[in-house]
Amino acid sequence: MRILIIEDEKEIADHLQASLSAQRYAVDCAGDGEQGLYLAKVNHYDLFIVDNMLPKGSGIEVCRELRRSGIYAPILMLSVLSEAQTKAELLNAGADDYMTKPFSFDELQARVRALLRRTPEIKSETYEIDDLKMDSAKHLVMRGDVKIRLTPKEFSLLEYLLQNRGNVVSRGMLLEHVWDMNADPFTNTIESHIMSLRRKIDIKGKNILIHTVHGLGYKIDTDK
Repeated sequence: MRILIIEDEKEIADHLQASLSAQRYAVDCAGDGEQGLYLAKVNHYDLFIVDNMLPKGSGIEVCRELRRSGIYAPILMLSVLSEAQTKAELLNAGADDYMTKPFSFDELQARVRALLRRTPEIKSETYEIDDLKMDSAKHLVMRGDVKIRLTPKEFSLLEYLLQNRGNVVSRGMLLEHVWDMNADPFTNTIESHIMSLRRKIDIKGKNILIHTVHGLGYKIDTDK
């Protein structure tokens, strides 16, 4: 899942980016409303975390413009203002949730997961295909009785494939949802991670689950 943080306080933005990246999210940051809207329109994000008080466009203006542009990914607003009227204005502008600064990261993480579960791609936090099982909340992957250890990026890649089970996901879709904007689209990073994931998932004596659909992308399925 890919998240955009629009926050002008660098210390807060850096902390959020580091903390959410550690939870396997691909995270980009923008320091003002104008940059945030630009990134939102040229990239695909699954969730936005937006500060209410921004230079070059307030949080309310960012919310309204996102919705006017047909971008309906969940928006979690952050603000030092806790008045009911402020909350109502933000929710009416298109925000999905609201947190008052200072906030607990554990609570923010819980709200992020709750908002992401509302999107069509996220039906649950557990996935199963053949004898492969994934529990996203527990960061656990099993193939039969064997626990499989994955890097954070491998875990995110497998999770996205499982969310789209049976469907082909293109290289571009993987870059949009699993990698952040610092990823170089001209490198073979996706191919390298797919190869590494296959070595761990498609082990000897088990059904092959990760398939290459030549010219289109990859899919996870019990059939080719």
